[in-house]
Amino acid sequence: MTYQLLFVCLGNICRSPAAENIMNYLVERNNLQDHIKCDSAGTSSYHIGSSPDSRIRATAALRGLELLGSARQFDVSDLEKFDLILAMDRQNYRDILSLDVEGNYGHKVRLMCDFATQHREKEVPDPYYGGQAGFERVIDLLLDACEGLLREIRQTQLIK
Repeated sequence: MTYQLLFVCLGNICRSPAAENIMNYLVERNNLQDHIKCDSAGTSSYHIGSSPDSRIRATAALRGLELLGSARQFDVSDLEKFDLILAMDRQNYRDILSLDVEGNYGHKVRLMCDFATQHREKEVPDPYYGGQAGFERVIDLLLDACEGLLREIRQTQLIK
């Protein structure tokens, strides 16, 4: 059985594609491609079809990470399709839950920073309107949170 993860931010061009690609990197490094699949989406339709933002790609590249993908909007069907949906901030979290009108999928939605062990932030800040330091902070947070997420999935899903 494949465990399916969906990373969600506002526009799906900075935080969520970075999380998706970082997690894919960790999954591949641990030879777990047959067990864990990743995707990302945005709660808005602002950037549908766009590649990850050039600034987040450049920041990730400095760490040896390549960010691939094409922005898409979160769809209500994602609530059923994915095993775990990871919101980058509280507003994304609320936006996702607002689509769960019958309250059947709230147990699948978590904040990304819940899995961070080295950082105290509760949300992954949106770096879009900031400077380089914001993009570096996002990559640091996501590396930490993705490592924690992988540890938890391996424990709870009994994936070796």
